[in-house]
Amino acid sequence: MPPRSLPTKKRKLQTDSDSDSDSVSRSQPNTTKPTSSIQDLESTLTQALSTNTSLNPLADLLNLTCSALDPQDTSRGIYALYRVFVLLISGGRFSPTVLVEEDSGKVVKAWLWERLNEYVTFLGGLLKDHEKYLRISALQILFSLQKHLSTSASTPTQKFHIAHFRKIVSFLLLCPPSTRGRKKTTPAASLPDGKIDVDVVHSFHETWFSVHDDIRWFFLREAAYDLLLANSKSSETHIDPYVNVLTILERLNTFPTEKEELNSWWVAEMGTKPPKTRSASRKHRSPGDPSSSDEEDDTKQDNDDDDDWRKFFDDEPVTSVGAQRATGVRLHKLTIHQSVHSLASHRAVFTRAWIALLPRLSLEAGSAAGRGLTIRALNVMHRGVLPHLTRPVLVMDWVGGCVDVGGLVGLLALNALFILMKEYNLDYPSFYTRLYAFSTHRARFFRMMELFLSSTHLPATLLASFVKRLARLTLTAPPAAIIMAVPFTYNVLKRHPALMVMIHRPDCEDPSLDPFLASEPNPLLTNALSSSLWELTTHRLHYHSGVSTLVKIFSEAFTKPGYAMEDFLDHTYTTLFETDAKRKIKKEPAMAIVDGRGIDVVEELWML
Repeated sequence: MPPRSLPTKKRKLQTDSDSDSDSVSRSQPNTTKPTSSIQDLESTLTQALSTNTSLNPLADLLNLTCSALDPQDTSRGIYALYRVFVLLISGGRFSPTVLVEEDSGKVVKAWLWERLNEYVTFLGGLLKDHEKYLRISALQILFSLQKHLSTSASTPTQKFHIAHFRKIVSFLLLCPPSTRGRKKTTPAASLPDGKIDVDVVHSFHETWFSVHDDIRWFFLREAAYDLLLANSKSSETHIDPYVNVLTILERLNTFPTEKEELNSWWVAEMGTKPPKTRSASRKHRSPGDPSSSDEEDDTKQDNDDDDDWRKFFDDEPVTSVGAQRATGVRLHKLTIHQSVHSLASHRAVFTRAWIALLPRLSLEAGSAAGRGLTIRALNVMHRGVLPHLTRPVLVMDWVGGCVDVGGLVGLLALNALFILMKEYNLDYPSFYTRLYAFSTHRARFFRMMELFLSSTHLPATLLASFVKRLARLTLTAPPAAIIMAVPFTYNVLKRHPALMVMIHRPDCEDPSLDPFLASEPNPLLTNALSSSLWELTTHRLHYHSGVSTLVKIFSEAFTKPGYAMEDFLDHTYTTLFETDAKRKIKKEPAMAIVDGRGIDVVEELWML
């Protein structure tokens, strides 16, 4: 690390005398109050800025803040440094538009940047500090510096300080350990994990990510770039960055769907209207217009390799009868300022972030932690991801792979797969074959199957297989599961009258003559329509009164409207027991069995 400041002659003499009084300094405690030192250093720096004198005390203030053990002293120090750096930034000390011709001025500017980077790195570590208020304060200061640096560095072609924001994204994804009061030789075993804290995620969402459009766009772009870079380097990359990205993305509950919704900006300069694109400007400007060249230069700005990925998400301009041709241009030809104001660009960076994340979750799906991450992604896939992708079919392979995993992962993937089939015309011929294989699951399966089998255009052979298999499973199922299967079967039979033959076929009451092929995986080849639902008839004598009463609905006329499945999906042993225990008894039960001779049979048997 370069020297923080050049020591004066007085400080050199003090350094020489330190070796003579080393034992004394170790035995006597330090009585200097850090709070007063921080205030004094801040006052000195503030006066130095107004008088344009030496800024060397900035290094002492930074060193005092980083080495403080008391969290309150650390809090005072980081806010004191924040106020000093804001004055420096406002004074143009970090502005790229302010040219410094003297060599000494360039050295001072480079030294100030080193101190700022050191301060920002310390704040990034505080995001994993064990003190909550330090974590939140560090996050607030980092984003406040983002606003001041962007304002200071604002130019016609660059209005957002990307270098500083990349550091913020790195801190949120990598979560480096806090260095407050620590030495560089701290054992790795004593360091916290690399997962982002819940309060940091909540503050980031509520204050910036879900509120400001520019913060969301830049975070999605930088996060996707970091994920793709990590994937290209090695397949053994630690999983924590991917967990952190998923933790942030799955909480995103708002996303712009219309261009008018792009109206909230953390950096005020990003909210200004960007220049028109070249294709649009040519329709309104003459070739000799001097402003045309400025726009061309602005369009070429930032058209580098990092943004070439946007070509993949471009759509052809759409034309319609009686309508003008679309005036939009390719996304990869937009400047950053134009991209932030483009709804298509917001969808593109959102798509790229998820596409970069999902393959890593598939690689980790073999472990218990990986399956948990995949389940978290699938839980938000149908409502929070697919509607905002540029091309939802891009996740088709990943969703299909999750179906092959089976279990709860496969069942959740069927939901996303059904949305792709229904809303985006995806062709998946083996969908109902896969659904048939998942019929051993409980509440979530019934919720999803109620939706998947609701179409009246499904073949009766397919529906009969599902109904028959559920009836067969009820033979060994607990009462809570039977109570789910009976109303579901009733709804399917009422919706599809062609299946009524399965409850009116007396010649199949002998189980040994049942033509149903229980081991056949294809629901179209099970011969279920030629069978009957004799399994449900056996439940008329079930030991649980709720089951036996519910099954009697099949022996009555189908005049009752369909059941609301949500009333039955949450039943367990506990709920069934509580229902029976709280039931009001209309007639008191007999306490003893008395025969015709007036003898208590129970008492007589007990005395034997």
